[in-house]
Amino acid sequence: MLPAPFFFRIAYPCPYVARMPRDREEFLLDLPEFCRVHDLADRQTSKRFADLRLAWNEFGMGVRLEVRGKEELPKAVAGRPQSSDGLTLWLDTRDARTSHRASRYCHQFLFLPVGGGPDGDQPYFAQLKINRALQDAPICSPEAIHQRCHLFQTGYVLEAFLPADVLNGFDPELNRRLGFYYMVRDAELGEEYLSVGPEFPFADDPSLWSVLELQTPTAAAPKPAKRKRQQKKRRGDSGVFR
Repeated sequence: MLPAPFFFRIAYPCPYVARMPRDREEFLLDLPEFCRVHDLADRQTSKRFADLRLAWNEFGMGVRLEVRGKEELPKAVAGRPQSSDGLTLWLDTRDARTSHRASRYCHQFLFLPVGGGPDGDQPYFAQLKINRALQDAPICSPEAIHQRCHLFQTGYVLEAFLPADVLNGFDPELNRRLGFYYMVRDAELGEEYLSVGPEFPFADDPSLWSVLELQTPTAAAPKPAKRKRQQKKRRGDSGVFR
């Protein structure tokens, strides 16, 4: 029998948020509730612990992950990002979901709440190649990514901003539909997926990904003043509070 998510082709809205990143404020993005991605995984058989929110503007994409319900600090090691706590996000800037193999427009990004920095207490970012890809997307420098993490007693909030320059093929004026998928891993709480789980090869097969539709800016969300697309590069930082 086919899993229920295969009976639908869902296009998830990705709202336009003009004011991001917010480099000089406590929260890098502070994305509101309407930016939340409502997954289609079976809530009858698993406890949900992750809240993922996405937004975009002319300068890139914002990613916010909140994990709650923990009793332990997150566990992440830069040398083993794929087995660490955190978020894996797949993006196809051309939404070509007819092929079972990734193109140069397909990206795999890993965001870890800790594991970076000299003491391993800073957020960590990595871009990895996709297995069996026909062509690899350009690998960006971690220093190009704005990232911040806030830890608290029962979980964490991880925020990141992906500049347009690190998203090969990102052009909202010509294409507003992106392919995307995500997985949240936590050693204590388990794993969450956008739809189907590890019984399907979603990590390698873009045809299993869903659609992320970039929403048109409204009058209520004015565009920011013109500026250079690529802001000054800086290392991600971490704010910690309890």
